[in-house]
Amino acid sequence: MAQYDQEHSSGWNKLLHGIGIPMIFVGFILFFFMKWAWGAGLFASGWAFLFLGHRIEGNHPAFFQGPVYLLVGPVWVAQEAWSFLTGEQRATASEASRTKQS
Repeated sequence: MAQYDQEHSSGWNKLLHGIGIPMIFVGFILFFFMKWAWGAGLFASGWAFLFLGHRIEGNHPAFFQGPVYLLVGPVWVAQEAWSFLTGEQRATASEASRTKQS
């Protein structure tokens, strides 16, 4: 998660991921269970949001480093959303690591 936090520090990238990852998930569900055209559109648009966010951030998407990042992304977005909705400050993985070492 520390590496994911570092590669997603821009506010715009976080916002675009917060929109894009749910769009990918909903698009995937719709594609297979209901409306394939809507699903494909949401799925592709969600990925476009993610790539735009990384273009703004100036780095490559984390999933290029390994498929596990396809699972880390949704968890990261959920943590960010929870922190935003509750007003809690979420410690980054690097901060948590430093606290444990102290």
